Amino acid sequence: MFATSLPPLPVDRSRIRTAVQALQSQLVEWRRRLHQRPELGFRERLTADFISQQLTVWGIEHQTGIAETGVVAIIEANQPGPVLGIRADMDALPIQEENPVPYCSQHDGIMHACGHDGHVAIALGTAYYLSQHRDSFTGTVKIIFQPAEEGPGGAKPMLEAGVLSNPDVEAMIGLHLWNNLPLGTVGVRSGPLMAASEFFDITVQGKGGHGALPHQTVDAIVVGAQIVNALQTIVSRNVDPTKSAVVSVGKFQGGSASNVIADSVHLSGTVRYFDRIYSDFFAERIEQIVAGICQSYGASYEVSYRALYPPVINNPEIADLVRAVALSVVETPAGVVPDCHTMGGEDMAFFLQEVPGCYFFLGAANAEKALAYPHHHPRFDFDETALGLGVEMFVRCVEAYGIR
Repeated sequence: MFATSLPPLPVDRSRIRTAVQALQSQLVEWRRRLHQRPELGFRERLTADFISQQLTVWGIEHQTGIAETGVVAIIEANQPGPVLGIRADMDALPIQEENPVPYCSQHDGIMHACGHDGHVAIALGTAYYLSQHRDSFTGTVKIIFQPAEEGPGGAKPMLEAGVLSNPDVEAMIGLHLWNNLPLGTVGVRSGPLMAASEFFDITVQGKGGHGALPHQTVDAIVVGAQIVNALQTIVSRNVDPTKSAVVSVGKFQGGSASNVIADSVHLSGTVRYFDRIYSDFFAERIEQIVAGICQSYGASYEVSYRALYPPVINNPEIADLVRAVALSVVETPAGVVPDCHTMGGEDMAFFLQEVPGCYFFLGAANAEKALAYPHHHPRFDFDETALGLGVEMFVRCVEAYGIR
């Protein structure tokens, strides 16, 4: 039932500063308000308005309407220094929520099932704290509230709009509330953290006919089945066995009756990998396999390939900074988890291609409270204690980056 059965680690309140602890109830209120009003990618108008209203009340300089609904806040310390970017995604998913909670989604068929409502609350809490403690850090913090991470992707349009300029961001950090780790842990590592996310669609055109007379046909289902099997050899026979990759066919559609040989089939799937050397390889290899099989059976084909997000690659220096901060926040060294990478995709990758940075996971699962359903599940929820931990992590990263 649950993504993890590990119990939460004890949270040492003494390691979370009093001012952040005082924000906890407000963080929960913000998160639940956002959770009740989820919005899909590039439609996050209520969310963006709420963020802008809060920033305005606090006197924080910000811009709205970037890449449709994005918001960027700029917070300057009292002392000059480097510019650090913090990214928080805002969008929800097309899922009908099943949680029996008073803050359940009020928008039919839309749900914050991945924790982005928590990301926004943490970023708002960080913005508020920094605006009230401008002597506690140096330089400038640019907080980027990004639309459409779940698709079709808001990071690239925001970059094209110049969010890393004026002032120029020198490094980026971001976090993901993570129900694959228990509350009280932080997952951080150098190098690959999340995989490239790519998708393909294949249409095979054969020649239909009667099921009793297969010699008069080109059976598209047989051709499609051969393609599915052959695609599985790409990873096992073409990818370096010391590297990780996945090719999965998630959809196979064809045929209309048990005694009719289908004239066409449609296949869809996804490709995942960590190493950028494979950025063009899979598209080429899939086309080669499909072309060869179709030629051998006398079928024709069409292949559409779409690279959505590149892999998330953490800069070693910034990852070391985040790791050191995590050790100062969590209860024990065991709370910092290095082996936490996943084949899931994230468009934070585009930011990390432009500037050095680190994306990390903040454990949020608590199976004892039935708060450990996996991401994108209709009963996804998380332990809101993680919100204060997230603010503490961000604030300490800001302070550490300014004096590194």
